[in-house]
Amino acid sequence: MKCKPSAILSRCILLLSIGVLVIQRAAVVANATESSTIRVAIYADAGASRKGSPHVQRCLPAETGFEITTITADEIRGGKLSEFAVLIHPGGSSSKQAETLGAEGRERVRAFVAEGGGFIGICAGAYLASANYPWSLNLLDARVVDSEHWARGKGEVRLRLPPVGRSALGVDQEIVAVHYNQGPLLAPGDKETIADYELLAAFETEIAENGAPAGVMKGTTAIARGTFGNGRVVCFSPHPEKTPGLDSFVRDAVRWAARGHRN
Repeated sequence: MKCKPSAILSRCILLLSIGVLVIQRAAVVANATESSTIRVAIYADAGASRKGSPHVQRCLPAETGFEITTITADEIRGGKLSEFAVLIHPGGSSSKQAETLGAEGRERVRAFVAEGGGFIGICAGAYLASANYPWSLNLLDARVVDSEHWARGKGEVRLRLPPVGRSALGVDQEIVAVHYNQGPLLAPGDKETIADYELLAAFETEIAENGAPAGVMKGTTAIARGTFGNGRVVCFSPHPEKTPGLDSFVRDAVRWAARGHRN
């Protein structure tokens, strides 16, 4: 039986209407996801610097879509991470943070990320996330270059951002100045069980004090992101949260780590 032209036209109009409704629904879902509040936990226990949490919290005000809570090692071991989308480990002492978490706490963090949580490591938090030390979380397949001279000084350094880094961090400049305070010099690791990381920024200049050799820091990874299981990880060796004008680096990293926002 042949279809009349009018029937074909009616069917086309129906399919077009359905398509429009699907697109509109997708837009509504996307807008809801974009505007939803991201629940963020900031580690604030032994090993975290006293000013670490306040600096990070300043970058994530409620009016930009974030709900911030500080969290202790006991709370992490008790399962409280299940209430959050992203965990941030700030600057301080990475080994002390690892010790305070203990083996159980470190495994809780790994499980949280593997199951889809986000992890942001800043300075000490980046050391902690690496795959370099016996106490490392092994969330990012990164080794630490010249770990013997970790206390290489502090001050302003310049970073070089490739296109993917500029897109991920929302800047147009290829070279960006940022505060540095003895964060890790990262390089790709060799863990086959962890996905390779993506370089978002490399050190363009260096600090080589306290016996640290010159010529080592430049070119190493300063900002990296990667995946671990179903979760996402971003590590900052320097401190955008302490650098005027770079608050957005932290916000965009948290949104990416929380999934479904900027990519």
